[in-house]
Amino acid sequence: MAHYDFEIIAVCVLPDHFHLLIRPDNIGDYPTIIKAVKYNFSKNVGLVSPTYVSAGYTNKREKGVFQRRFFEHTLMNEQEFENHVNYIHYNPVKHGLVESVIDWQYSTFGKYLKDGLYDADWGRDIEIDYLNKVDI
Repeated sequence: MAHYDFEIIAVCVLPDHFHLLIRPDNIGDYPTIIKAVKYNFSKNVGLVSPTYVSAGYTNKREKGVFQRRFFEHTLMNEQEFENHVNYIHYNPVKHGLVESVIDWQYSTFGKYLKDGLYDADWGRDIEIDYLNKVDI
């Protein structure tokens, strides 16, 4: 964020992937922003969690934390935006990492909770079928 103007809308970091919803000031900066986020995350992840790196990544001086590609999707309306934010926050429950969204500390759910956008028990008893149809 020191080099590019963008806002982080929602994020959830899981053991083997992450979801990130951003609003860049300049849409043309999007690929470079993602590259910078992945670079800085990879550079610092070893400080908190040692990772195994295969020879293929080591030979290219890469950490091997992320795939080299990423998937981009432009949200077209408010409903799609809300669905994606909900999907991102519900993802740790979907993957069986926690039973309740509030129990996963590696997401922006706590900020949304503090801002009054979610209740503390959001995600416990919701019907998640629509979240499985979110195109992420």
